[in-house]
Amino acid sequence: MDNTVGPCHFVIFGATGNLVTDKLLPALYHLEVAGRINEDLRFVAFARRDWNQEEWGQHMQLTLQDRLGKHYDSKIYERFARRFEYLKGDHDDPRAYEHLMNVLSKPCEFACENIVVYLAIRPADFIGVVTQLHNAGFSESFSKLRIVVEKPFGEDIESAKMLNSRLHEYFSEEQIYRIDHYLGKETVQNLLVFRFANTLVEPIWNRNYIDHVQITVAENKGIGTRAGYFDKTGALRDMLQNHLMQLMTVVAMEPPAVLDADALRDEKVKVLRSIRPIPKRAVSSYAFRAQYDRGTINGAQVPGYQDEKSVETHSTTETFVAAKFYIDNWRWRGVPFYLRTGKRMPQQMSAISIRFKHPPQQLFRETPLENIEPNWIVLSIQPNECMHMELHAKQPGLDMNTRTVKLVASYREEDEQPLEAYETLLLDVIEGDRSLFIRFDEVEWAWRVVDPVLRQWSQDTTFIHTYPAGSWGPEETTRLFDSEDHVWRNEI
Repeated sequence: MDNTVGPCHFVIFGATGNLVTDKLLPALYHLEVAGRINEDLRFVAFARRDWNQEEWGQHMQLTLQDRLGKHYDSKIYERFARRFEYLKGDHDDPRAYEHLMNVLSKPCEFACENIVVYLAIRPADFIGVVTQLHNAGFSESFSKLRIVVEKPFGEDIESAKMLNSRLHEYFSEEQIYRIDHYLGKETVQNLLVFRFANTLVEPIWNRNYIDHVQITVAENKGIGTRAGYFDKTGALRDMLQNHLMQLMTVVAMEPPAVLDADALRDEKVKVLRSIRPIPKRAVSSYAFRAQYDRGTINGAQVPGYQDEKSVETHSTTETFVAAKFYIDNWRWRGVPFYLRTGKRMPQQMSAISIRFKHPPQQLFRETPLENIEPNWIVLSIQPNECMHMELHAKQPGLDMNTRTVKLVASYREEDEQPLEAYETLLLDVIEGDRSLFIRFDEVEWAWRVVDPVLRQWSQDTTFIHTYPAGSWGPEETTRLFDSEDHVWRNEI
């Protein structure tokens, strides 16, 4: 069975940037290794650097050698490198787009209708690039043109609407692929199967049995060289409004009528529209922000955010955010969803943790089991992709003592090699599968949810809480909890 994707030109704007270096090139190389891309697939690397083809090849080779280590294969690289053509050009130069059009229109051995344009560039440059593409005649020349847009999509609800309106001047909604790489992760996709293919699970996935849900995305790294971007964005815009809220919609959505792109996204939008609005005067009861200070991670001293290069003096940009949401629908009414993300935390960890309610009858009162922990279902996204349930079983012996038993939901055989998130999504965009990409009404409603928080924080520019690097954030986040027995789960 041939499982490769068809012929296509794949244009990468910002080809020498960090996103391409860290994510896209390794992902595309892995697809080459797996034999998942057609022999006729060609790439055009578009960037401002004044390089020739040889210099681009050297850069790509060194990049892959560094990122892949022992998994780098020189023979596979040679085959992979032959797919690339480097094109030097400025984003605002019409002549560069004419040159690009000529490159893509060159006669070749195969008929190519698929053109993917990946905007691995600053969001501020999106409109300029798509305008130039339109003026150069790309919309009329290629029947299957697709534009891939990275997050963040806008800075708030108004800028998101403006950006969307400008994109739609030149391209239809079906041509725009808003990418969120978290949706490409194996655990997130498997969550749909875990919920909707198992009658054991789905009946208890509601307010009758679930006490609360926690979604954590923790990073042990700081902002690195991204201060120019991050100091104007913050963790709420950079992570929570997109990655974490997308994870929440997948956890909370109803089963779609059919398994297609629009049906899936319809259900996700219903979740976002059902989120209880955050009162303007009670933002502090729903959201908390903080900034990392000096500390120790893995035995090494690390600087605080204010000490990072290019960070504005007295910046109140948040590197940590925690928030509480209620989904006011039949399934989830009264169940708090706690979301948090932060930099310079003890470890790299992403997980969805679902805590169930205590049994309705306290059968084990006045025994060692009186204060027993409720059950959990934990879905680990990073560092290891896995799912497990935590149940209680009696220990052998005369006393009424228990131990926690983990029932691991293993979905991969030992010899199965998973696709990484970007690999999955890159395959999908080439094939035209929009299921794991974000529709604009999802973007709009996510901005609507966090808009009161953004407005409040934009006015509070004199003070921000801090937390030591290497910690799990400020203790003050406990004020978000609905119950005294609610605590952050920091382990998988």
